[in-house]
Amino acid sequence: MVGPVKAEEIRELSDADIDRRVRDLKEELFNLRFQSATGQMENPMRIREVKKDIARLKTVKRERELAQELHR
Repeated sequence: MVGPVKAEEIRELSDADIDRRVRDLKEELFNLRFQSATGQMENPMRIREVKKDIARLKTVKRERELAQELHR
């Protein structure tokens, strides 16, 4: 994935797609941290971008959970 994920794009995704994206980004983050530790990192800012993308995805998912609880 290239570039930051926008909240509007995330809201169009299903919960399963959000979970899949989070899992993929966590794997990418692990690989980036490994590259950083071994001195092979090309773009150090990518770690920050990936962490923010994970946070955005989790935030939208949590918003949905809270909205469902309110409608019960």
